[in-house]
Amino acid sequence: MLLNRMYSWRGYGAGHKLPSAPNCVTFTATSQEDVIGTLTLTLDSPAGLALDLTFREEIEAFRRAPGAKLCELTKFAFDTSSPAKPRLAALFHIIFIYGSMHYDCTDLFIEVNPRHARFYEAMLGFRRVGAAKTNVAVNAPAQLMWLNVADIRRQIDRHGVPDGQTSRSLYAHFFSVKEEEGIFRRLAGLGEAEVAALPDIRDGGSIAELAQQAAA
Repeated sequence: MLLNRMYSWRGYGAGHKLPSAPNCVTFTATSQEDVIGTLTLTLDSPAGLALDLTFREEIEAFRRAPGAKLCELTKFAFDTSSPAKPRLAALFHIIFIYGSMHYDCTDLFIEVNPRHARFYEAMLGFRRVGAAKTNVAVNAPAQLMWLNVADIRRQIDRHGVPDGQTSRSLYAHFFSVKEEEGIFRRLAGLGEAEVAALPDIRDGGSIAELAQQAAA
């Protein structure tokens, strides 16, 4: 499995499993029938989030905000042996659409190795929360990253307007407004189990085709 292969290579062990709780959904990206990426979105619940293991104090501060609905990204693995930006952008954009629609997320979190923090800052606008700590589950340093979901919408809208400048951000590779509207309408008619069974994000197919067909 890609997840265990990538995590083992990074020294995080090889016994990881994708979650199957009702408050989470895992999306995969494929190319030429090979799985090249996975990412799980989880809504906060009375059972808490995986982040609580290392960053409970920081997360509790966000939970206390009126109207807050927290979500976290976990089990992220992506094969970058080939050009990955458009595929990464498609994966994150689909998750934003789904999280906004089904979970009404206000705050999005991800726990990363500190050496990868700059990537999330530059590519998606995440911000660091507090200092790095040790995640005892994998015995590795971890940095909590936070992104206000309203900022995601603003970034999508801003990068959707050509300005003649080259951007490093993944938002520059997100779906067009028409494609996003099509995906939103398509997902609105599906339950969580049906969404989990959608065709994977492929190079030139599936979700991209879904957007084009729904927007037509």
